[in-house]
Amino acid sequence: MAITGASGSDSPDVQAPLLYDTVEGCVDYKGRPVYKSNSGGWRSASFIIGVEVAERFAFYGISSNLITYLTGPLGQSTATAAENVNAWSGTASLLPLLGAFVADSFLGRFRTIVVASLTYILGLGLLTLSAMLPSFSASDCPSINIITSCSANPIQWHPTNTTSLNYIQDNLNWALGFGIPCIMMVIALILFLLGTKTYRYSVKVEEKSAFLRIGKVFVAAIKNWRTSSSAIALEEEARGMLPHQRSEQFKFLNKALLAPNGSKESGKVCSLTEVEEAKAVLRLVPIWATCLVYAVVALTGKPSGITMLQRIGTGMFLSVLSMAIAALIEIKRLEVAREYGLIDKPNVTVPMSIWWLVPQYVMFGLADVFTMVGLQEFFYDQVPSELRSVGLSLYLSIFGVGSFISSFLVSAIEKATGGEGHDSWFANNLNRGHLDYFYWLLAALSIVQSVAYLYFAKNYVYNR
Repeated sequence: MAITGASGSDSPDVQAPLLYDTVEGCVDYKGRPVYKSNSGGWRSASFIIGVEVAERFAFYGISSNLITYLTGPLGQSTATAAENVNAWSGTASLLPLLGAFVADSFLGRFRTIVVASLTYILGLGLLTLSAMLPSFSASDCPSINIITSCSANPIQWHPTNTTSLNYIQDNLNWALGFGIPCIMMVIALILFLLGTKTYRYSVKVEEKSAFLRIGKVFVAAIKNWRTSSSAIALEEEARGMLPHQRSEQFKFLNKALLAPNGSKESGKVCSLTEVEEAKAVLRLVPIWATCLVYAVVALTGKPSGITMLQRIGTGMFLSVLSMAIAALIEIKRLEVAREYGLIDKPNVTVPMSIWWLVPQYVMFGLADVFTMVGLQEFFYDQVPSELRSVGLSLYLSIFGVGSFISSFLVSAIEKATGGEGHDSWFANNLNRGHLDYFYWLLAALSIVQSVAYLYFAKNYVYNR
């Protein structure tokens, strides 16, 4: 098929470049052979990067100021707004799991991106509409309690208002501030669709979904849970398997190599490749679980000479330091508020320089560089090649689950510390709250999960 694009000469010298130019395992948008010379590369990547830039602009432009929107125009308390933001962030981070499943098993990545982008635009449009309709906003803060929740928060929330989009939202119009990201996503989707002819579309080699193959291994292993290790060894020997062909971890999954109840029906027995794929996914679970507290800290508050897991561990250690520094800065802020008699004046800005916040954000930025890059590389590299989308969605799902844990933590602390006549740690008047206690709690939780992470990381066997 590659020769059909030749100029008519039968010379091998003319045909060979076209054969070499064909991208194996890929087709164009019409299912025809695709060539390196007119597809892929930076031309295709620029369209995809454009969509991602617009999506990140929209996400961070909204998330960075969502607390202010909920406590301001919508009149929610600080604790309730924090819970709602965490629930929103958690849902946004967990949905890629569904998207990865749909992309790898049904629609493909191109169609999934288009559908997800249209859904994204619909959500941004509804958010813009909610800011335009007066029935969705609070009643102009008629009471003292609502005045407190509508006021600008002290020093903690000021850094989120540094971007131009946040400035528009805070000082001009919320509808305009939400509408700009919506318009950008529309433009980005149009540009993405313009690049349709330049993309390379993967051809599925196997008909059976990778999810089904891996699920089949676990089902078969459960059905054979009573099978003795000697029977498994005999099966491995009968198949002529060498020791280097199988991993020593999670050997209970090797029971999937045998047919349930000793039957030899076609399709009942799992191959060694399928078993090793299931083991590769299962190895990710301990690392995924022990990164959850880091995600809670991240949501609340690159190739190098070290391994992926070492980078993640370094980031976790830095996140502990960032929470400790944040606690110390909050203690200082409360001392200044008491010194100037501002405890009961939440509308007045505490006379502290914004530069007090630099150390904790620098430390947390460094933690992000190590941990998030390490996590993304780890979950992309250590899954089977057909589950790369799932690997990246697992990386995002850490922050999704972390968001829900954070929401639960905020809710539990609010109820435990905010009884009648008592101000909770997240009091609407933060001068009477104790965010410093919350930061210390997060630092302690980070230490505990870091110890658990070190244990699992030390025993982890890299897939390749």
